[in-house]
Amino acid sequence: MLVRQQLLEVAARLAASDGMAAVTLDAVSAASSVSKGGLLHHFPTKNALLDALFESLLEKFDADIEELMRGDPLPQGRFTRAYLRAVSGLKERPDDSRSWTQVTIALLAEPRLRLRWRQWVQARAEEYIGTDSSLDAQVVRFAADGLWFADTLESHDINGVLRRDLIDRLVELTGR
Repeated sequence: MLVRQQLLEVAARLAASDGMAAVTLDAVSAASSVSKGGLLHHFPTKNALLDALFESLLEKFDADIEELMRGDPLPQGRFTRAYLRAVSGLKERPDDSRSWTQVTIALLAEPRLRLRWRQWVQARAEEYIGTDSSLDAQVVRFAADGLWFADTLESHDINGVLRRDLIDRLVELTGR
């Protein structure tokens, strides 16, 4: 399991620094000092490696959301607030942010990754239907996705006070 995790970390690092196109089996093998045969034992194809990378990022994202939810005493909108904070917090974690930037770009091009993301979104919507299905909660999640996209593209200068005020306003909506 340690070798598998090492390979995923190397793939994430390559994706973050050089883009998803740089994540080849040869490059991951060389950068990790794991033989190509050892790599193929864990990931028989590049798609298997990319899928596993996406799953590992999703698991970490889920863990971040769960941790944020544990610290939130208000049930109404708890998942949505955690989602917003996890998304907006990516910018403060450069390694995670770079990895998610590359994966977000890959999501646009890879139907199987889009399907997996859609399944994740749908599963969370069903899981939190009792507390996070209001129109305002949905608006906040869409706004969080917009913030994520703006951060990914670096298309808007949303920093400091403006960013904090935007997030605070969105958090207010989750209690409705």
